[in-house]
Amino acid sequence: MSKAISQEQLQNFQADLDKHEGHEVNERAVTKNGILSVSADYRSEVAMDRVFSIDIDTGKVADQKRSGRCWMFAALNTMRHSMREKLHMKDDFELSQNYTFFWDKLEKSNYFLENVLQTAELPTSDRKVAWLMQTPQQDGGQWDMLVALIQKYGVVPQTVMPETFNSSNSTEINKQLNLKLRKDAVELRELVAANKSDADIQKAKEKMLNEIYRMLAYTFGEPPASFDFEYRDTDNNYHRIENITPQEFFKKYVGWNLDDYVSIINAPTADKPFNHMYTVEMLGNVLGGRQVRHLNLDMQTFRKVAIEQLKHGESVWFGSDVGQESDRKKGIMDTNLYHQDELFDVDFSMSKAERLDYGESMMTHAMVLTGVDLVDDQPTKWKVENSWGDKVGEKGFFVMSDDWMEEFCYQIVVNKKYLPKDLQEILKEEPTMLAPWDPMGALA
Repeated sequence: MSKAISQEQLQNFQADLDKHEGHEVNERAVTKNGILSVSADYRSEVAMDRVFSIDIDTGKVADQKRSGRCWMFAALNTMRHSMREKLHMKDDFELSQNYTFFWDKLEKSNYFLENVLQTAELPTSDRKVAWLMQTPQQDGGQWDMLVALIQKYGVVPQTVMPETFNSSNSTEINKQLNLKLRKDAVELRELVAANKSDADIQKAKEKMLNEIYRMLAYTFGEPPASFDFEYRDTDNNYHRIENITPQEFFKKYVGWNLDDYVSIINAPTADKPFNHMYTVEMLGNVLGGRQVRHLNLDMQTFRKVAIEQLKHGESVWFGSDVGQESDRKKGIMDTNLYHQDELFDVDFSMSKAERLDYGESMMTHAMVLTGVDLVDDQPTKWKVENSWGDKVGEKGFFVMSDDWMEEFCYQIVVNKKYLPKDLQEILKEEPTMLAPWDPMGALA
């Protein structure tokens, strides 16, 4: 039976507040300064000093500015790290995030329109249709989605396709593109309802994509089919690369076998037993390209493979819930950073599984692990390269406590050679399909 709050209950609540020692002091402090400032613990900053037993030199940080491309920046950063070392590139060298952004928007548009056709006979009130229409496309993505883009389109240096107003501030193009995609969805669903032929429907879709391509060209510029690239290395030697395609550039100068890199997650929920593969329905960008696939592992193994890759001098892409217990300005992520529970005398504790199941947490941001501090061979804190420019943290680098990783890290990408043989075999299994709204489908 529903029950409203009674006057008697309100009197009891106030009486209980009056009994809390120091409640007036707390009230004055919090109303004036805010919850985080009052509950902050300076000892966290002391514990999170910036010294690491394993520390990879990765040069200057990048800046995604006012866009949601962290997954893209983090992935391209891991690639430029190895290029920088092999080719003696200067610290400010970057691969073009605008180039991959262009193709991601186009491919996501096609992916959305195909999902519209797949669900066209369902009512708009159906949860899957509503899920599609809520956000036809967005800036975020997954590691496997960037792999799909690179395998199809390659990469280019940032100087070949530099940032534009819209790549650095994507609000306007996202609004216009989602408006168009929803309008296109109306037309496609009407064509299906009218029993139009597949040829007619695909012709209509091609016209839609042609218009989207034009929108993206105006917004981000036209992506090059081939290009010339020149640079000076750290020894001031001049290099010039002529008439090379983006695919050739990736193969020659990055040189990674992207099939070797796999997504590892830690999702300790009852519906996802460890040591199994998972994928997410309607999650992707390049139709027919690389499928999003996750191997779910316990946290001990999760850490171990990340450390192994760092020990071999290679940075690690990872996804986490960056807004939890973090200080953007200081660049600290630590479960002891704030003590809101002590301030309010309220128990806020939830397990990692409970936070995932009840919507309290999910992956929101991708960054790069570039170091770890091992004490008695156990991690205590991690060095993190962010993509928010050099005005936050320590010149853009953050520090993350191992306890924070335990609670709020959900995904890493590692070379499968660092996995034990039995786990490498699991990579071959057919993945369990998760619902489109599953938290492991969250885009960084």
